[in-house]
Order: sequence, then structure tokens, then C-alpha cells
Amino acid sequence: MIVVRYADDIVVGFEHEADARRFLDMMRARLEEFALTLHPEKTRLIEFGRHAAVRRERRGERRPETFNFLGFTMICGKSRRGKFLLWLKSRRDRLQAKLQAVKEELRRWRHQPIPRQGDWLRGVVSGWFNYHAVPTNTRSLQTFRDCVVRLWLRSLRRRGQRDKTTWERFKRLADDYLPKPRVLHPWPEQRFAVKHPRWEPYAGNPPVRFCAGGAP
Repeated sequence: MIVVRYADDIVVGFEHEADARRFLDMMRARLEEFALTLHPEKTRLIEFGRHAAVRRERRGERRPETFNFLGFTMICGKSRRGKFLLWLKSRRDRLQAKLQAVKEELRRWRHQPIPRQGDWLRGVVSGWFNYHAVPTNTRSLQTFRDCVVRLWLRSLRRRGQRDKTTWERFKRLADDYLPKPRVLHPWPEQRFAVKHPRWEPYAGNPPVRFCAGGAP
């Protein structure tokens, strides 16, 4: 049993389906004792993980379902070597909502000097990257940045009907202000090795060992 918790949102993983169903029934009963209920739309029991794709393919079923947690969509994926890999992708609805907010805010910044707009947008993009720049999410980071660049160009062109800013010229301007997508967070096993006093052979090269009490 593996539990990942943040505030009142949790993900619980089990090796066996029977254990998962028993846990869900017991949790519902426990919450009812305090006049509480599980969120009907957020609570699901799905087949997910290392063996889910293979088992579902054998049964002639579609690939494993995805689920959302802490701003990401969790996907059963594969590494370049064909091994199981948990893919995290920025939630589409959250990304679209953020871009809509940027679009509306650009209307207020439209007539500000370009350097001020660039500095503000640098903070917006950097803030998004600081949270979402996990190892498997580079494509979504690039999508977010590209959309911000296009929104900025569209906003500047609306400042005057005679604006003749070309895409190539503006792209160079955007590169001066907006950071490029890059991974800012380590892989999960690397974070785990730092936080837990145990041997983690996949935490780096060479492996790092943390003994009880935090002494190496």
C-alpha cells in the first residue's frame, strides 16, 4: 500500500484490486461516522501502474485510464528503453485557464513599454516552470511558452494598425525575455533518496547511501 497525500487530496496504490476495494469501502464507512463523504467526481478506482497496460491489452481493453493530481495528469507511459514510466503532464484545463488569465492581463499591459511587459511575462513563465518543469513534462512547457509568445505578439499588434512586426523579429525579442523550457525538478527516485535514510541504487551515479540519523 502506497499513500501520496496533499491536504485533503490523496492517491492510494495497491498491488491487489481486492485490497483496494476493501480499503475504499472502509474509508467510506469511516467518514460517514463523522458525517463526511468522498467527492463523487474525484474518487475513482482504476487499474494503473507497471502491469496495467499489459494486462489490459491481453483482455482486449484500451490503455490504462489517467487521473489528475496536484495540477498534473498521471499517465502510464514508457521510457525510451520500453520500460514502464509514470508520465506527468500539466492538466489541460489548468494550462488553458492560465493562458486565458495571461490573455486578459495583457490587455492591461498593452500600452506599457515592451521591456516592462517582457519583465512581467518572464515572471509568469518562470512561475509556471517552477512548478510544472518535471522530467516528463517538457512538451507541455514548450506549449505554454509558445502560447504566451503568440498572445504577446497579438497584443502588441493591436496597439496600432500599422504594426509590421514579423514573427521572426518578435521571436528574437521573446527569446530575450522568456526562459526556455528545461527540467527543474529531479526524478522521483532522486528526491526519495535524499529524504529517506535508506540505500537507493537509482538515485545517482555513483549510488548514495543515507544511514539512520542522516549521517552518510
